[in-house]
Amino acid sequence: MSRERRARGERGDDEIGVLVADDSPVARRLLVHILDRDPGLRVASEAADGAEAVRLAERLRPDVIVMDVMMPLLDGLQATRKIMETRPTPIVLVSADFDSRDMTRSFEALQAGALTILGKPPGPQHPRYAEQAAALTTTVKLMAGVKLVRRRTPGPAAGGAPATTGPAPKAARRPVAVAAIAASTGGPAALAAILAGLPDGAPVPILVVQHIAPGFHQGLVNWLDHVSPLAVRLARDGQPVRAGEVLVAPPDAHLGVTSRGRVALSYDPPIGAHRPSATHLFRSVAQAYAAGAVAVVLTGMGDDGAAGLRALKGAGGIVLAQDETTCVVYGMPRQAAATGVVDQVLPLGQIAGALASAWKTGEP
Repeated sequence: MSRERRARGERGDDEIGVLVADDSPVARRLLVHILDRDPGLRVASEAADGAEAVRLAERLRPDVIVMDVMMPLLDGLQATRKIMETRPTPIVLVSADFDSRDMTRSFEALQAGALTILGKPPGPQHPRYAEQAAALTTTVKLMAGVKLVRRRTPGPAAGGAPATTGPAPKAARRPVAVAAIAASTGGPAALAAILAGLPDGAPVPILVVQHIAPGFHQGLVNWLDHVSPLAVRLARDGQPVRAGEVLVAPPDAHLGVTSRGRVALSYDPPIGAHRPSATHLFRSVAQAYAAGAVAVVLTGMGDDGAAGLRALKGAGGIVLAQDETTCVVYGMPRQAAATGVVDQVLPLGQIAGALASAWKTGEP
């Protein structure tokens, strides 16, 4: 698109229209600057609070909304709920604060329908400005293609009704001794639903890889710990894995486990651009537990985990995948299913029941 057309406010057919909502004029100006510099993006309008963001989303119908979490009138959570009820639009949350209240609101907004969360890019003089600005524009482009459905009422709290029981168990075999779960886009809400649906005192440890922006790992863990009857912690190298405990991969480290049941963090190169990598986790669990492992691949973009699932299935483990209907992005589960190693494809509401069945009977 020519600069002249952009200067007149016209939008090219191939451009992604973005609504930016942030109550800070300085932060909003920086976000607009970053997005408008990308030739594939165009800022359609700006909102100074959540209520204005809701009105503009309905009137302008942007392809993506980039929205601050903490805003006046309506915050990011309240605005997300209203937008998903009236005009479902891909929402990328941005936050500069990492205190517990802001983190809780952020993850509740993801549960309400926002797709992902990023840290706000720093000013141009910051050494990580270029990296974080690129992450923002790349994420906005990826989220623009996500198809959403209208939510007439807010989704149930993660601590609400238990997950639907999975299918009846088949002939008994060796019960599983560990569960490994991987997720990306849409994963926090899916993890919350599964962990909230599991019984207190689960008889196996649960290891989790969730792709999420730096700075949000501890907030994710605190939120999941609050909504789940199980203890949720960031994994520490060398700690023993214990039944009834959920260990989440820390930032920028692969999560694995030894044959002696201890956490093994690795700083080896990323696998398929991911560190932590689901493939690393699944391979490690397969080596340590063989047929005593069950793996779950949830909503997310890309194919992380697919290669690791082949190793886990080859060792005799069980593989479950979330179905397309309940995924925010049916990428990782689709790629896993394409390998032919998935035992069951289940809606999100049945995965907790299938896990509980697996560690009792050895079958999902």
